Amino acid sequence: MKWYHLLTYGCQMNELDSEKMAGMLEENGWEKAENLEKADLIILNTCCVRAKAEDKVKGKLGQLKKLKIEKPDLLIGIGGCMMQQENVGQKFLQQFPFVDFIFGPHTMDRLNEIVEKSCTGRVLEIEADRFDVPRLPIKRESSFRAWVSIIKGCENFCSYCIVPYVRGREVSRPLEEIIDEVKEHVENGGKEVVLLGQNVNAYGRDSGRVDFARLLERTDRVPGLERLRFMTSHPRDFPLELVQALVEMPRVCEHLHLPIQAGSNRILQKMNRGYTREDYLKLVEFIREKIPGASITTDIIVGFPGETDSDFADTMDVVEKARFASAFTFLYSPREGTPAARYSEQVPHSIKRKRLDYLMSRQNQISLEYNQALIGKMEEVLVEGPSKKDSEFYMGRTRTNRPVIFSGPAEKGALKPVKITSCNAHTLYGDLQEDSAHE
Repeated sequence: MKWYHLLTYGCQMNELDSEKMAGMLEENGWEKAENLEKADLIILNTCCVRAKAEDKVKGKLGQLKKLKIEKPDLLIGIGGCMMQQENVGQKFLQQFPFVDFIFGPHTMDRLNEIVEKSCTGRVLEIEADRFDVPRLPIKRESSFRAWVSIIKGCENFCSYCIVPYVRGREVSRPLEEIIDEVKEHVENGGKEVVLLGQNVNAYGRDSGRVDFARLLERTDRVPGLERLRFMTSHPRDFPLELVQALVEMPRVCEHLHLPIQAGSNRILQKMNRGYTREDYLKLVEFIREKIPGASITTDIIVGFPGETDSDFADTMDVVEKARFASAFTFLYSPREGTPAARYSEQVPHSIKRKRLDYLMSRQNQISLEYNQALIGKMEEVLVEGPSKKDSEFYMGRTRTNRPVIFSGPAEKGALKPVKITSCNAHTLYGDLQEDSAHE
């Protein structure tokens, strides 16, 4: 028996890529190992969006070096976006001589071939953007939720972002291929689908035939599908007409992730985001008007080059006005190869840290107030399984994507009514309610 273990860093797109790697490996006779020590093959699926992800990968490689000494026949490979950056794959082969193979996102479909070649010598398989990658086998981590890629690549070229350089140009998958994958998931007992793309709103723009709204309509009508989500959306490409269309789609969940990144028009322009704070707040207001109770979450970068106290105050003003359910907040980290990395007005780390701490503190207060408003209400929860901290309790998510810890027992993948009894800033707590309508 041959055993593999995958380590995944980064976004949901990377999680989906790891599921595809697992599918290819298992199709070729490999079995999943639950820990590193048992594995004969270890693959790190990397991210390059932030420096912290690179640091984690290099730290893990230090651990794997010791394991390789104990198991000389162990194969170690590195894939993902980090390896797609110019010359990075070659540098890693030189820096980590115990690594057997390196590949990028555009050669992932050749994984089994790469693994076989690495048995007789070290392998570096990096290609420029490809447009002919076939549909790959997949081993989903969840039986009830499926990540479904609808478009690969990105052409926004935000000045801080490396993604367009490593993921390539936008290429939409055929509509019927996506719908077939969703139907297959539902026929196998799936309840929820998350449509993925670096910018899902760009779907169909490269072909000019079917746009994102039409794709959503078709997916929403798949018999048996209970919940439909999508991410990530670029605010510039999110027309008000799409919000109106969402109202007519009962399976689309009331959660929208809309990364604003900054609240200063001057910084947004330097970021090449293509919208103003006024545009963004108008969109948020329209969503709240048309979809009452909608959960809006966001991404915010603190300390972008040239950010002044006044610029940061503008960001905090948007946070106060938009009242996000939650926010993913990050210190700006320069990414080699992006325009922003060459900007001269880099903000000192101490100032970035102080601003980030202030932002996180205030956002946590807002998130707590958002959750407190749900106490006493009944929420439909999709059960994900036992709580990691206490197996006597269960964990699931509401339609607005809020995590809920509740009394059990409850079957994984079931939709259950839960009465919310308490909360903190990040999690709801409640009691399972027996309701035959949800059985």
